[in-house]
Amino acid sequence: MKRIRRLKETKKRNEKDSSTESTFKDISLDLQKNIENIKKMLGESSDLTIREIRSGTDETMLIAVIFIDGLADKVMVQESVIDPLMLDIRKTDISMNVIQNASFYEILKHFSLAACELKEIHRFQPLYEHLLSGDTIILIQDESKGFAIGSRNWKDRDVNEPTSQTVIRGPKDGFTETIRTNTALLRRKIKDPSLWIETNPIGHKTKTDVALVYLKGVVDENILQEVRERLKKIDTDSILESAYIEEYIQDNTYTPFPTIFNSERPDTIAAGILEGRVAIIVDGTPFVLLVPTLFVQFFQSSEDYYQRFDISVMVRLLRYISFFLALLTPSAYIAVTTFHQEMLPTSLLVSLAAQREGTPFPALIEALLMELTFEVLREAGIRMPRAVGSAISIVGALVLGQAAVEAGIVSSAMVIVVSITAISSFVMPSFNLAISLRVLRFPFMLLAATFGLFGIITGIIAMVLHLCSLRSFGVPYMSPMAPIIPKDQKDSILRAPLWKIRTRPSFISKNDKTRNATPPPKPESN
Repeated sequence: MKRIRRLKETKKRNEKDSSTESTFKDISLDLQKNIENIKKMLGESSDLTIREIRSGTDETMLIAVIFIDGLADKVMVQESVIDPLMLDIRKTDISMNVIQNASFYEILKHFSLAACELKEIHRFQPLYEHLLSGDTIILIQDESKGFAIGSRNWKDRDVNEPTSQTVIRGPKDGFTETIRTNTALLRRKIKDPSLWIETNPIGHKTKTDVALVYLKGVVDENILQEVRERLKKIDTDSILESAYIEEYIQDNTYTPFPTIFNSERPDTIAAGILEGRVAIIVDGTPFVLLVPTLFVQFFQSSEDYYQRFDISVMVRLLRYISFFLALLTPSAYIAVTTFHQEMLPTSLLVSLAAQREGTPFPALIEALLMELTFEVLREAGIRMPRAVGSAISIVGALVLGQAAVEAGIVSSAMVIVVSITAISSFVMPSFNLAISLRVLRFPFMLLAATFGLFGIITGIIAMVLHLCSLRSFGVPYMSPMAPIIPKDQKDSILRAPLWKIRTRPSFISKNDKTRNATPPPKPESN
């Protein structure tokens, strides 16, 4: 039995070694052997298309055109590869000295193949990468190298308005799932040769294209190198969304606060790149990452810069107030009604007492019931199909509305508290921070039920200390407030007029600090 088991293990090992060897070995001179290797490696998949043709003036050159049906553009393959190989090359005047002295491989490369992208390949590993990305492979008999011709043409979604970050005034275009569309959208915003793009595949199985986009000369080289190093360390089978990259490269895992910013908006990402940040575009997702990230970024919207500065200041202040309302309203209600009734006006206290007279639960349980119910309804509303989504709204209105009060489960005041909390959380421009608030609200409610307002203040101090300890690629997360940088305050909590914002954030860009030299607007005297 041991011998049989050993033989089976040896057979499996040999099969694995054979597969690995087939993946990494050089292309052979024997065309049929190369085709057999490709068929064996891809399991003779039904979408693998191999077209063997005879080419040359005397039709003696044997060529294989290989592509994946569905990934490659068939029209392009026909017009730029098949037609030149079968028809056009026969019309080529091979009496020319240049052609006479060249090999058939060189003739194809320089005179026949009319493709924009053409790369030479010598090994099977890059051959499979190109083939499975939608490129067309050309292999020639008695040649130990081939061509990879760019013919990618998979289905792409149109450029539409972003769903997660809508604005009233501003561009309506959003990123799509195709990396080249996304880089083109950024090129359209920043028409400067110093906008550099580095693309590398990540993921052993998915080989997802991940692009670094930055402004050469403006970006901090230390930060850029740090991003490169962290991406190189990723050793995984699959990258299916930019959230995978975010979790692998973020500075601190055990924090509820996001330390990497993401956006669907090309103007938001372009503004970050112009400040000296590095954008990370992942093929297959419309969410682009932006590093390094500051806490104040999550309160800023691209629309802030499309409105007058005084309007933007008011809206930003409203967001900060909403942040504290969404975080602390339920806990403040619990603390005041449980421990600090003397802080309330007598009439309000009597009214609250009357409302809670028939309620069987303490304020903490009441709040937890309503908050958990609201979270369940929100998750159900997101996951449910749109056709039945209205049913969730009706059920939600019944559960969180007058019916719950009349049943004596919760008081009317608690319904108001939960409503204020929910509406305030929707004011956040960034969904990442809104999720953090949902998580943090519950510890604050427990602290309020245990220690009252002293517990809430202790929680706030701990949260601020934690925020000050965070870093995003070496940059203090709370800058420019901690450490305080006066000149960077022009675009942090408040926003100064655009002509006053003359420098880039100090911690983000240390090379080219000046970004604006526009004089203040002044009417010409008559």
